[in-house]
Amino acid sequence: MAVVSTPVAPEASLAKSMLAAYLAQLAQNPLRTKALTSGTLSGLQELTASKLAGMPKSKNPDDFILGVDKRIVQMTLYGLLVSGPLAHALFVSVTARFLGKEGPLWKIAQILSSQLINSPIQNATYILAMALFAGARTKAQIAAAFRQSYMPMMKTSWTISPLAMIFAQKFLSPNLWVPFFNLVAFLFGTYVNTSVKKARLAQMKREREQREQREKRDD
Repeated sequence: MAVVSTPVAPEASLAKSMLAAYLAQLAQNPLRTKALTSGTLSGLQELTASKLAGMPKSKNPDDFILGVDKRIVQMTLYGLLVSGPLAHALFVSVTARFLGKEGPLWKIAQILSSQLINSPIQNATYILAMALFAGARTKAQIAAAFRQSYMPMMKTSWTISPLAMIFAQKFLSPNLWVPFFNLVAFLFGTYVNTSVKKARLAQMKREREQREQREKRDD
């Protein structure tokens, strides 16, 4: 009886080859690979959020670096130099300690360690960076940014991250965890960034309408 092989689509074959190459680099050079991945995704996240929120293009030349939106450059550098290395350090010091350990108690401990150690540190670092990028320079300005954003971000993180961890524990091999969590972080970050930009546009619109109403009254 002849065995008929099922042809593999070129796109699927290319995707598998790219994933294999990425996983090989991740195993050989984990810090560099995570930093480059984080930098790329952070810049793409900023670009995507700006498009989804409908942010108008700035006409100020100071808002661009070599023709590229300054915030995209800032986010790329943040991912490359801060977010990626930090995520790697937290993974090595916390998450990796549980890899290979079986049983529900170990899985629960892994989820709790991620939520009580990794998420608070990463979210605090993100908010600090965003505040500095937005022009905050004093302790009061930075504290205001944390009061406004930290707990809402933590609540969202505490909802999404455990579900992502449970999914990874149940359905994915450990070598696929980093690409999977990168995807989750990208989607989560894009959602948060888009929401912030939409709120900023709405605030700008309200301030413009209030200014126009005052001008009419003055006339």
